[in-house]
Amino acid sequence: MNKGILPFLFFIFSLLPAQQKSVQIAFLSDVHFQDLYGSFSDQDFKGILNPKTGKPTILRTMDSQLHSTRIFNENYFAFLKALDDIALKGIKIVAMPGDFSDDGQAYNLRGLHKILEQYHKQYGIDFYLTTGNHDPVGPFRQDAGKDDFLGEDGNPLGIYSKENMGKVKNTIITKDIAESGYIEILHELRDFGFYPKKENLFWSTPFGFQSVKNYSYEKALQSADYSQRMYEVSKGFSVPDMSYVVEPVKGIWMVAIDGNTYIPKNVKENPDIPSNYKGASIGYNNVLTHKKHLIKWIKKVMQEAKANGKTVIAFTHYPMIDFNDGATNEIKKLLGEKKWQLERVPEEEVAEVFAENGLQIHFAGHMHINDTGIRKKDNKILVNIQVPSLAAYLPAYKVLTIQSPDLMEVRTEVLNEVPNFDMLFPLYEKEYKTLEKDKNKIIWNRDILKSKSYHDFMLFHLRELVRLRMIPDDWPKDFIEKAQHLTGEDLLLLILDQNQLKERNIRSTTYRTWTFEDLILDLYKFQSADELAKKDIPKERLQQYEILEKLYQQNQLQDPFLLQLQSVFKIIKLLSHGDPADHFEIDLKKQKIRKL
Repeated sequence: MNKGILPFLFFIFSLLPAQQKSVQIAFLSDVHFQDLYGSFSDQDFKGILNPKTGKPTILRTMDSQLHSTRIFNENYFAFLKALDDIALKGIKIVAMPGDFSDDGQAYNLRGLHKILEQYHKQYGIDFYLTTGNHDPVGPFRQDAGKDDFLGEDGNPLGIYSKENMGKVKNTIITKDIAESGYIEILHELRDFGFYPKKENLFWSTPFGFQSVKNYSYEKALQSADYSQRMYEVSKGFSVPDMSYVVEPVKGIWMVAIDGNTYIPKNVKENPDIPSNYKGASIGYNNVLTHKKHLIKWIKKVMQEAKANGKTVIAFTHYPMIDFNDGATNEIKKLLGEKKWQLERVPEEEVAEVFAENGLQIHFAGHMHINDTGIRKKDNKILVNIQVPSLAAYLPAYKVLTIQSPDLMEVRTEVLNEVPNFDMLFPLYEKEYKTLEKDKNKIIWNRDILKSKSYHDFMLFHLRELVRLRMIPDDWPKDFIEKAQHLTGEDLLLLILDQNQLKERNIRSTTYRTWTFEDLILDLYKFQSADELAKKDIPKERLQQYEILEKLYQQNQLQDPFLLQLQSVFKIIKLLSHGDPADHFEIDLKKQKIRKL
């Protein structure tokens, strides 16, 4: 080759725009970590012996799991599987948008710390956490406990932080079951985003926000101190805010927003009483009224990021956009305003305020659902990506690939297979045999112990949750009594007679294969998994739902029961036709989302 050509080629390539290397971030939300193999600092109790493994295990009952929106035990194994997946993919940044623990007990925080440290040392993964309403449950440490751990005899075991707290006879007392406050969480997990590290290119909080130009690690370290991160939620009531922004790799700012707003129940009480604070589960609606400094901070962050060419990715525990795919009003009409966790739906003003202040990409958890929400206003776009929980159907995490400041890809990674998910089944068998002796109890379905995969186990959990909790709590009793035994064919014949069916070429007999109970379960599948639920519903049934929805909408209905059924079909249609929520591309320049 001509010697003169090489310098020429180098010159030509130097004129070309630099190709930005893509950056990947994994989002693991609502892990609800409980340390099955943990220990208490002031107690010898290490759990009950598992005959399958010979290991002592601290676990909650299956009965408690099937009445809860999350499982407490098997998610331990799912968490390890997700981290192994992430390590195998070579992803080095993991964000955890809250509820990384289940009520922030000291022994669980220690166990979580140990696992995160292990994956950091072994695979070079850096973890960035933000708090959820289960970590902490309140701003300050408070005595607590649970009535539903599994005891050696198959009966519930109570573990409490002090005497005379619980409802069960068999008890263990340990300070390590108390619900930690912010300061305890900060001390245990400071290395996972809550404090700056020397290798971070930038780190700051809403209090004394540093500019890029004047940044120093020493100043950041001072501002990270617990005493520097307080704000007045109500006059005379100062509580912590653990929000921060960090630059883990050049050009990428991750904004961890602490969306917890702990408002005092009684402003005449002592601010130091831990129990005098409401829970934070409502999320951003309370941020707008009691935590306005966060909005000003986001505006500053976005301005500073723009001035310095930074790409901003925000994550919080709580959603910024309605997650019901336009079905919220219909759900209110059918079930009432205080059902279906509707109090957790953010007001439209939330998305408007954050979009106006420049935020574009936001990852959230809290609802244990898979969803994407988009809001556009005044030529600005905000995309809210709901990260599913590993402790609920459909168990999954998200991977964001930042290809350029304007082009990003989001992929949902579902955990269908989890090693050891059935490790605790022999202990549940013992629980079931004990429960069988009490004829007055509604007993859980033992068939869950026949699950062949983690996917099947979590789907069974959803089925039992709907039967044992959702239907009794959310749905009108008279409506369920009328509808529950109807088949798809019955639902068809309620609005069309045989002659009308013939005219439309509809064979009613093909609708006999499913019942209204199947329909309700499928509705909850869509609420939880969005478009991914279609893999767990027969294709023919999905087509029949669409036909029924059209028929119920076309008819001028007067009967109250038929109007209720009309609402059900409208809700399932809306929940099953939302924005892409599995694998999609976000184009901020064109303000479009494209399904991949």
